[in-house]
Amino acid sequence: MNTEVLILIAEAVTVYFLVLWAHSLRHQFGPVHFYTLIGGLTAVMSWVTDAGMSVQAGGVTFYVGSTVFYTSLLLGVFVIYVFDGPKVTRVMISTIVGVSAMVPLISMFLHMQNALISDVPLSHVPTPSLRINSASVFTTFVDLIFLAIVWEFLGKHNRVIRLGTRTFLTLLGVMWLDVLLFATLAFLGSEHYKSIMMGTLLARSVVTIFAFPMLFIYIQLQRRRKDVVIENRPVLSILKQIAEIEEELTEAQAEIKRRLEAEAELKKALSEVKTLKGMIPICAGCKSIRNDEGYWERIETYLRHQTQAEFSHGMCPECQKKYYPDL
Repeated sequence: MNTEVLILIAEAVTVYFLVLWAHSLRHQFGPVHFYTLIGGLTAVMSWVTDAGMSVQAGGVTFYVGSTVFYTSLLLGVFVIYVFDGPKVTRVMISTIVGVSAMVPLISMFLHMQNALISDVPLSHVPTPSLRINSASVFTTFVDLIFLAIVWEFLGKHNRVIRLGTRTFLTLLGVMWLDVLLFATLAFLGSEHYKSIMMGTLLARSVVTIFAFPMLFIYIQLQRRRKDVVIENRPVLSILKQIAEIEEELTEAQAEIKRRLEAEAELKKALSEVKTLKGMIPICAGCKSIRNDEGYWERIETYLRHQTQAEFSHGMCPECQKKYYPDL
């Protein structure tokens, strides 16, 4: 293994570590720094890809933009989706696709502007290829959607497929899909199409071998946190707001259930309570009460009939002194 490949691997591992480390700090400092890192890596990826930077090893071409920076974006979206859900992932996908489309446009306008003011080519700004960049933007969007769908699909069989296998298959699947889509859209029809396809496919397989242990260890460490849960979501939750709708419906149903229970308890309490209103005729001597039929009842009998209350007899201190002075 030559020095250039070792440097490429070290560079990739370093960038992977930065992405996972930035994501792990979201609980302490929020997600802003993570979004900033992802946006910066997307811009660097587009610029390096247009510059055509590559490393040759054993007949295989490793493109720095796709091997290092694009795969790091895949890791970023991977952990965002697994731990933060479809809503945040859609924002991340929009950011990556938007920056991927914006950088070559900026480069194109810079070259046009330079051509108007100078005859010297703008050599330090890569000249973008419309076909390659269009293929890159479209492939990026499909890759990130595919990643979420495969992760959830394999999660439906979590009793058979363990977390490590689920992680590896999802990562390897999106790596291979990226190669097939991008190489086909960008280079189909050229004489180097097959060699680019096979070389890039081998390169992505090698990258997966190095990226998978870091990703799996990170997922395992995050699972140990009390505030982190890996949810099993609908397979198409990344495309539709199924997860959010189901969550809202669940919360609404729970709230309705709580209100119905409270209403039932209130009705029960009201059915057990009778309120005495108006003027109640009471004897000034024996304290008996005249009921609605005109009969006089002892006060405890009247209250029992009107309120369904029960009485237990006792004796106040004054009556105890009066009737039982010896006690």
